[in-house]
Amino acid sequence: MDNETKFMITCMLFAAICSSASSDEWKATVVKSIDALVTSCVVLPCSFSHTGGNLPSSRLRGIWHEKDGTKRNIYHEDPTLIKDNFKDRTKMLGELSQNNCTLEITDVKVHDNGPFCFRVELVRTENNDPTKDKFSFVEDCVELNMLTEPPKPTVIKLQTATKGEPYTVTCSVIHTCPTHVPKLTWNHDSAKVTVHHKDIKQGNWETQSILTFIPEEDDNREITCTAEFNGGLKSSFTFTLHVKRIENYNHIIIPAVVGIGTALLFGIPCILMANKYKNRIAELQNQEGT
Repeated sequence: MDNETKFMITCMLFAAICSSASSDEWKATVVKSIDALVTSCVVLPCSFSHTGGNLPSSRLRGIWHEKDGTKRNIYHEDPTLIKDNFKDRTKMLGELSQNNCTLEITDVKVHDNGPFCFRVELVRTENNDPTKDKFSFVEDCVELNMLTEPPKPTVIKLQTATKGEPYTVTCSVIHTCPTHVPKLTWNHDSAKVTVHHKDIKQGNWETQSILTFIPEEDDNREITCTAEFNGGLKSSFTFTLHVKRIENYNHIIIPAVVGIGTALLFGIPCILMANKYKNRIAELQNQEGT
């Protein structure tokens, strides 16, 4: 299952959980504030309910606009009604028929801070004109915290590696662009790398890379994890690997064993001969006494 499929499933679950169980009210659930990295993308989770009951997407029109003007659209199904500086940069990811209004903004600009609000309109089947049933959720808007520098990766590791034993390092980075996840790379060759992506809620996601290798004695070198974000910005974390030798006591054990063996080899016959000599003296002394 690819990342986009996983993300769409998450969007569906988000809508199912966050949407009101009743469809007799206008209500939107959004993340009030979310980080957005300039030049990358950001995904705004959103779910809603309306008074029209269960309707197909063709009967619903979803619009995202700036809070201070319902006509200042950043997303509309009609591209001619989108502000020029947002054209070709916004996409509705959610299925409106499933009450999902999740929006993607790509090529984030430093002025894309919002707030942005969702608007839903119920339209007529015959001419696609809006009915009187429409609502702008201006009390539930999203504000973007603009990041001009990418977040640095976080690395979890043991302080010391042991020669010849598997060593594992985990590198992770938080982002808000699940449709174009950051790429984590290592400067270590011939190693096993496992990558995971995780939804940590509130529009935040974690990309994690786990590096496993067997260090050698001379492996005291710098290891770097680099995160490359959508749009090209990069950040990295570097640490120096310290490899501990497995102590070899053969230079002590072998001479000791040899010494003990030699002592036993020559010591036991000497002891036997001494005992025999002692017994012979005792016999001679007994004979003289008699």
